[in-house]
Amino acid sequence: MKNIATLMTADHRSCDNRLAAVEHAVSRKDWSSARAAFADFQAAMLAHFAAEETVLFPQFEQRTGISQGPTQVMRNEHVQMRQLLTAAGSALANNDQDDYSGEVETLLIMMQQHNVKEENVLYPMCDQHLATEIEQLITALLVQLDNPVKVTT
Repeated sequence: MKNIATLMTADHRSCDNRLAAVEHAVSRKDWSSARAAFADFQAAMLAHFAAEETVLFPQFEQRTGISQGPTQVMRNEHVQMRQLLTAAGSALANNDQDDYSGEVETLLIMMQQHNVKEENVLYPMCDQHLATEIEQLITALLVQLDNPVKVTT
């Protein structure tokens, strides 16, 4: 990986693919597989949030002095997406396809909008402002991304 944008965008796509696996299982009403795939998706999403919130955002804020700008917006959106993840997981636990579909549709729209902002604005800013620390940051981000947060419901 040569930059933050490449790494984190690839992780966005990985999360998207995990969500597609959940959707496939739900469409077949294979609830056991759907719950397992959702646990994998949720763990990957939470690891992604943790990588940004504990590694990337603090370093960007320290370097730029901007703490109430784009990183704060992203943190607020992470809070909303965590709530949607919890609600979608609850719907899956109850085999409620309609409730799950509503929650995940909202989550998907929010993820898409969120990812566009990160990929087109925040990550390029990080690459620019943190250029001298890219190798160390990528190593630290990979540690977080490779250690997904397991959620039990």
